[in-house]
Amino acid sequence: MALSRISLLTGLLKLAGKLSLRSAQNVGAILGLLGWKLPTESRRVTQVNLDICFPDMPDADRKALGRESMKQTGRTMLEIPLMWEWPVERCLDLIREIKGEELLEQYRADGRGLILLAPHLGNWELAGLYFSSRYKMAALYSPPHLPEFEDYMIQVRGRLGSELVRGDRRGLARLIGLLREGGVAGILPDQSPRGKGNAYAPFFGMEVRTMTLVAKLLQKSGAAVLITYAERLPDAEGFRIVIRECEPGLDDANPVVATGALNASVEQCVREIPAQYQWEYKRMRHRPPGQPNPYKVR
Repeated sequence: MALSRISLLTGLLKLAGKLSLRSAQNVGAILGLLGWKLPTESRRVTQVNLDICFPDMPDADRKALGRESMKQTGRTMLEIPLMWEWPVERCLDLIREIKGEELLEQYRADGRGLILLAPHLGNWELAGLYFSSRYKMAALYSPPHLPEFEDYMIQVRGRLGSELVRGDRRGLARLIGLLREGGVAGILPDQSPRGKGNAYAPFFGMEVRTMTLVAKLLQKSGAAVLITYAERLPDAEGFRIVIRECEPGLDDANPVVATGALNASVEQCVREIPAQYQWEYKRMRHRPPGQPNPYKVR
């Protein structure tokens, strides 16, 4: 049964991978708009998140942002098969501009390792392809719910030689070693982490559980850190790679200071193109003890 589901899933991805960028974005926007018009969980979570993060925004503007966000997320989901199935060169040809490239050169000049933070903003799969085309790179990932799908995911994401590393103790040791050798590590910094060893820090004003992994990697490897995203341009024109400095304090020994700087860095990027952030994700579900989960329906 599992193999048949995997065959169906990979078959659908390969089929979607035959679309043009414009067609994929149009189909994705329609699916996202449908998800907004219907009483879906994605719409409900989006509204909760936007109410928390933009309390001073007029209701009409917040609803317009939510509607556009779901259209943009639909575009992202339909672009993923393109990033996984198209030849790498065709994917990279979609990049029209690289903003902040001088920061890369500056931080790579001394031979130090570099951590690239890539939040769920714009097309993060294209950002990963771009950086793995330039550097010896490893990316942290969480295994999919369907274990049989993992091999396919590793194959398509690693076709430029990028190494996928599980988020466990062995994976952490591998990333530290790579960074000490002057390599590049990619991390999605805006997930709601499970388990111990995390801290609570504000994200758009709400205290939420936040990963301390980035701080640990910086402290143990001496690497530099930047934050990046691939902004979707209008009318299927392609993408702009944006590279930014992070807020100071990411390597602080105090985990509250470090995670606060991490969330502030992500928040700064999200505010630049808020409609392209994945507001459908329950980022705020892990709160400090005694604080309510805002997504629970009463």
